[in-house]
Amino acid sequence: MQIANISEAKAQLSALIEKVMAGEEVIIGKAGKPVARLVKYENNRKARRPGALNGKIKIADDFDELPDDLAKAFDMVSQ
Repeated sequence: MQIANISEAKAQLSALIEKVMAGEEVIIGKAGKPVARLVKYENNRKARRPGALNGKIKIADDFDELPDDLAKAFDMVSQ
């Protein structure tokens, strides 16, 4: 693991990226304290499947209706 301050990281970003691509971890610090970690990006997300929740979510028939007590609390006329 390499530790670099911000100015070193700016000057050597390409070299740091090469190290990360080779599997090394790079810590970037400011005023002697770690603030960021560079690690190799790995896409572990599964592909989204449209309609995966089809039939699993139900919206109540009165979803858009404001209950009378809330309408009164907000000085609104019930619809």
